[in-house]
Amino acid sequence: MSLFITEEEVARLLTMDVALEVVEEVFRQEAAGLAVNRPRQRVRTGTGALHVMVGSAVPFGALGLKAYTTFPPPSGARFVVLLYDAHAGDLIAVVQADKLGQMRTGAVSGVATKYMARADADQVGIFGTGWQARSQLQAVCAVRSIRLVRAYSRDPQRRADFCQEMSALLGLAVEPVESPEEALRGADVVITATTSAQPVFDGQLLEPGTHVNAMGSNSLLRREIDETTVRRASLIVVDSVEQAKIESGDLLGPVEKGIANWEQVRELRQVVAGEVPGRQNPDEITLFDSHGLAIEDVAVAARVYELARGQGAGRQIPV
Repeated sequence: MSLFITEEEVARLLTMDVALEVVEEVFRQEAAGLAVNRPRQRVRTGTGALHVMVGSAVPFGALGLKAYTTFPPPSGARFVVLLYDAHAGDLIAVVQADKLGQMRTGAVSGVATKYMARADADQVGIFGTGWQARSQLQAVCAVRSIRLVRAYSRDPQRRADFCQEMSALLGLAVEPVESPEEALRGADVVITATTSAQPVFDGQLLEPGTHVNAMGSNSLLRREIDETTVRRASLIVVDSVEQAKIESGDLLGPVEKGIANWEQVRELRQVVAGEVPGRQNPDEITLFDSHGLAIEDVAVAARVYELARGQGAGRQIPV
């Protein structure tokens, strides 16, 4: 028997504080050789794709995979994590994973912000006001004492709705702005959470000391940051260099042109473990380019499974 955990149950069980704790710990485990990740694999059809991510986090007692499909509406994207016992091999849980993925993606940027942003960072500029932008902003506000957020996106109504919702959720000023330049003004942390194929701001406008979290470009068809941003970054960090070499629309072009090289790109596990300093002075610009790893999903799903068992959530299914 396996435990089936629904989207609604994940949303109830998984808080951002829990997600941040788990993600930080699994990167520490990866640095110690106790968590193993494999890059995302994709199988495409004429209309959509199947994406599969495999990893293990033995200290969490789990290994597993996340599989999801992306097809045009009305199908859209659908996510599931299959969680196995790391010691016996039993399938212990099937977890619906749309909300889980949103929360772990935000948490990864939160962990990067914790180690790479200035300690006194208190203003955020965010590009994108969709599903992923919400957890991105929530995570950053959990690790820094943010007092003001300026949000920009192409749709004025979605932008206004996002700001109203997030102001109420976070208890701080989240203001819609009319241009990328306004979103960047005074920002200590910049977040990009879009599906854009073109850079969403001019990197020359980044102020000294800014930390950038770019999370929307896990495809060669997407690119959120420009070459100037890459050039100005004193430290470039990804969650996996191996995976970035396959799917980073933000970095592959600059590397091809010699603006950056893979030898200078660090991994978040190295920063979390203290092998690489996340920031060495208050004026440098730092960049975290996120792509999403299987070990993040496996570790967070393992914690959700523990919480579900403790609270009597989920239902047993025969497999």
